Amino acid sequence: MIAIIDYGAGNLGSVEKAFRMLGAEVLITANPNDVLQADGVVLPGVGHFKDCMDKITCSNMDQAIAEVIQNQRPFLGICVGLQMLFESSEEGKEPVAGLGILKGKIKKFCLPKSYKVPHMGWNQVQIKKNSPIFAEIADASYFYFVHTYYLEAEDPEMVIGTTDYGIIFDAVIQQNALFACQFHPEKSGKTGLKFLRNFVEFVKEGGENE
Repeated sequence: MIAIIDYGAGNLGSVEKAFRMLGAEVLITANPNDVLQADGVVLPGVGHFKDCMDKITCSNMDQAIAEVIQNQRPFLGICVGLQMLFESSEEGKEPVAGLGILKGKIKKFCLPKSYKVPHMGWNQVQIKKNSPIFAEIADASYFYFVHTYYLEAEDPEMVIGTTDYGIIFDAVIQQNALFACQFHPEKSGKTGLKFLRNFVEFVKEGGENE
């Protein structure tokens, strides 16, 4: 069973629908105990970083997320669900603390006027490393992005995919059984569904890396 964490994220329904289309057994839950017992966990996210963090911490879900990742159970963060895994975000007058499970910062795009912010629409992901999450997905495949802030990971070894939008930013990361992506796979057509299917297969295999 894959637990999809419910903390009021706007893309919750579309993420659930995508997984159900793939035949996955999913449970939308706001209960940390459900998350701790799941075979795999998904943290979706859209909206303001601080609001999302407040909802996560108020429900003690932050502790459950940390335990799942520490135990190397399959985990997938999507969009703000990626950003919250890191130390801080510039989305506020002062830096806002994240979960701090991974080292790195979420920074605001500062681009020439020819680039619209937020970065919204289809863009390519350059695959930097082999990973189960990219199985049968071609390099430079297109995924759908909507974001004003981007990840700058401290450890480049965890970065398995990048995207160019005025700057080259970290779009997909992996650390052990933890995956996270800045784009929205649930809105990324067949390629996005393949990305999610790869996660489902990873969960079925017990989180074993090839």
